[in-house]
Amino acid sequence: MGDALRVTRAVREVEAGERLDLDALIVLNEPVIVRGYAADWPLVQAGLTSPMQAADYLRRFDAGRSVTGYVGAPAIHGRFHYDDTATAMNFAAEQMTLARFLDRVLTQTGDDAPSLYLGSTDLDTYLPDFRRENELATVGDTFARHAPLASIWIGNRTIASAHYDQSNNAAVCAVGHRRFTLFPPEQIANLYAGPLAPTPGGQVVSMVDFAAPDFTRFPRFADAVAAGQVAELAPGDVLVYPALWWHHVEALDAFNVLVNYWWNVVPAFMDTPMDTMLHAFLSLRDRPAQEKAAWRAMFDHYIFGDTAEVAAHLPAGARGPLAPMNEGMARQLRAYLLGRLNR
Repeated sequence: MGDALRVTRAVREVEAGERLDLDALIVLNEPVIVRGYAADWPLVQAGLTSPMQAADYLRRFDAGRSVTGYVGAPAIHGRFHYDDTATAMNFAAEQMTLARFLDRVLTQTGDDAPSLYLGSTDLDTYLPDFRRENELATVGDTFARHAPLASIWIGNRTIASAHYDQSNNAAVCAVGHRRFTLFPPEQIANLYAGPLAPTPGGQVVSMVDFAAPDFTRFPRFADAVAAGQVAELAPGDVLVYPALWWHHVEALDAFNVLVNYWWNVVPAFMDTPMDTMLHAFLSLRDRPAQEKAAWRAMFDHYIFGDTAEVAAHLPAGARGPLAPMNEGMARQLRAYLLGRLNR
């Protein structure tokens, strides 16, 4: 961020002991850093020797599949974002082998080097057996109950503009250093979210350039800065933060690797709330203000309030979707909604 105004409040650090209790950390509803928790990973140790050693270690697990690498001109300074029209990207996607991508990051260096970014690449598909040697030791059965999506991110000095994910996240800084700047979900208005589509990486991103924020165009960003927290991560550090927290991620070295685990604590039959919001654009947003206020009261009662109290006065057999959701009821509701949408 510019020197004039930047996030300075540090993310809280916690001790994890021998095993990481993800359930306990997520319930804190804030980001936390566990210093050095993954320091004994072979990948981390290889990276402390040299970027070449880390790349060689990753090549051991390469399944040989083509990966999608993102390439930006030197002029974007690592910020993978939109072009001036905000309808297209300022970078291109290229298909290549993982070995080729690693070679490019290691050899294309200097001020005239392109920005290179391999994002959210599934470990089990592209680097099978990697997790046998590099895995988070966790308390209990969090990942057994809620199977995570484990991904790897590789690149040079790149920036993933502030965005949110719909899952909880445990992010392992494996090679190089990273800076996460995080904001609670209620800061969305102050972060000036971009288009719903297209997006640089599948999620809505902030339109603010954190390196040179334009406070004339984005005046409320100052309020986001006041609410933000920053996590400076070294190799082996783990950052855990809840779903829907905005995070701006800067890879600070010439060769960087991050491994992350996304997981949700709801049954697989539940739909994403984003589908609900998109449907609300169709059904709610453009109604008269008094109707929207009435519907807000309905949502507060049925969705955001005490769901047990809503149906407590009804016989159990009469509660239908007012009862706790299960797979059978989810199928019924989905079929009903499909019928309504296809009318």
